Amino acid sequence: MSEEVEETGNLTDGFHLVIDALKLNDINTVYNVPGIPITDLGRYMQAAGMRVLSFRHEQNAGYAAAIAGYLTQKPGICMTVSAPGFLNGLTALAHATTNCFPMILISGSSEREIVDLQQGDYEEMDQLAIAKPLCKAAYRILHAEDIGIGIARCIRAAVSGRPGGVYLDLPAKLLGQVMDADVGEGSLVKVIDAAPRQLPSPEAIGRALDVLKDAERPLIILGKGAAYAQADDAIRTLVESSGIPYLPMSMAKGILPDTHPQSAGAARSLVLKDSDTVMMIGARLNWLLSHGKGKAWGETPKKFVHIDIEPREMDSNVEIAAPVVGDIGSCVEAMLEGMGKGWKKPSAAWTDAVREKVESNVARMAPRLQNNNVPMDYHGALGALRTIIKERPDAILVNEGANTLDFARSIIDMYQPRKRLDVGTWGVMGVGMGTAIAAAVETGNPVLAVEGDSAFGFSGMEIETICRYNLPVCVVVFNNGGIYRGTDVNPAGEDVATTVFVKDARYDKMMEAFGGVGYNATSPDELSQAVNAAMDSGKPALVNAVIDAEAGTESGRIGNLNPQSVVAKK
Repeated sequence: MSEEVEETGNLTDGFHLVIDALKLNDINTVYNVPGIPITDLGRYMQAAGMRVLSFRHEQNAGYAAAIAGYLTQKPGICMTVSAPGFLNGLTALAHATTNCFPMILISGSSEREIVDLQQGDYEEMDQLAIAKPLCKAAYRILHAEDIGIGIARCIRAAVSGRPGGVYLDLPAKLLGQVMDADVGEGSLVKVIDAAPRQLPSPEAIGRALDVLKDAERPLIILGKGAAYAQADDAIRTLVESSGIPYLPMSMAKGILPDTHPQSAGAARSLVLKDSDTVMMIGARLNWLLSHGKGKAWGETPKKFVHIDIEPREMDSNVEIAAPVVGDIGSCVEAMLEGMGKGWKKPSAAWTDAVREKVESNVARMAPRLQNNNVPMDYHGALGALRTIIKERPDAILVNEGANTLDFARSIIDMYQPRKRLDVGTWGVMGVGMGTAIAAAVETGNPVLAVEGDSAFGFSGMEIETICRYNLPVCVVVFNNGGIYRGTDVNPAGEDVATTVFVKDARYDKMMEAFGGVGYNATSPDELSQAVNAAMDSGKPALVNAVIDAEAGTESGRIGNLNPQSVVAKK
């Protein structure tokens, strides 16, 4: 069929219409795992000049597509086979939706007439019905003439309003449908203004400014939505013009440097408890902020100003005194215009108290970050990496794990926006290698992926993908021989405890097996030397960082979320 299209020159088919529709909308990169019925689609994409990166598991391809959407503000594309492959991609699709990352999961599927009668086709599954609850929108295309409009709808749904994941179902028969090439070209749709600005109302801006003017101890919280908006200059101007201390959530670190004099990152507990007014920009009062209430927020009554593009986010946990609904760039610009030149900054008593707490905490932590203990603890190891990121601010830091994540986000300072990528709102383990691959592909920047050994296990096989595409990714596996710790004991049998891995594992040998460079580091000094050498080379590398098996804590810093048994032991 494809040969006929090429020979006649006046016909096209579903394969080429999908490609043409994506390219028309400036989408030229696809993350996928090939197989029936999408193998040829990937081949044709490459032949058409698109970049198609094949992974070892669909979930990791999906995580790559999700973070690609976050970095580019265009929907990242993950392409999978039907049924099992589709299901593997669903976790990443739900992850994208939860984190407000624009992504499109495209999956091949069985024919509708067989699926609807449940006649037992190859990998038969009603994929559209399964995907709908897990994404922002879901579509199926049955006719080749609808491919253009179908892909246009996916793109607009993924990036407009609050971004999210979209599912697109392509039955195998669709790809082989043939039509006149001129008619096919005419059916394609170029999406215009896919994410239009949503201006806040003047009343909302005035109300927000009135609340802030009355504040004695105001605080700004920046979320990853603020980073996604790419309104960096306006946000920085707002923070500095207001004089208000700010607290960045983990993926918002770097919108302003963590070393900025108004940064309250090292005084998080103080500012959450003692502030009286909090303005959130692209952040949500979910579990990561203790839902805006409880012990973490202290006894001081709070008023909240909330800037978000989604009106349903307002009042989700506590009353919002001043909701500001609109796109973050427009809202921040309107706030700046409303502030004018006569804005009164917070009292020195408040800002000095925050600054003093930051400085005292930083000074108290400094000796722990400079230790050269063998075996390494988290502070010494992350202190070494902290210096590397300071010296290489263009590098992208990917981070996941329990202790590895929780310690790193407070220890490693960031200096530029969208340079810290981690597990996001769900705290999903396994995003690391997919995220690292997409970060390298989409930006061309070097990537430092700092992984707990447990988290690395979810996607570790993708180091072959990193080597195959010769990407500038240095993976550091914090190897303490287990989940949280490597010292747990099974009191009632010969099997090792559920949280314990193989002792003295050498993850660096895995990277060497695929042609990359492996290093084994047993001290912070060795770790620093290995990572600098790896990043200077620009080649795929993995550092096995040997961490004290007793260094970790249960569930990092969220062990309180584990239910405790109340049954007495007999």
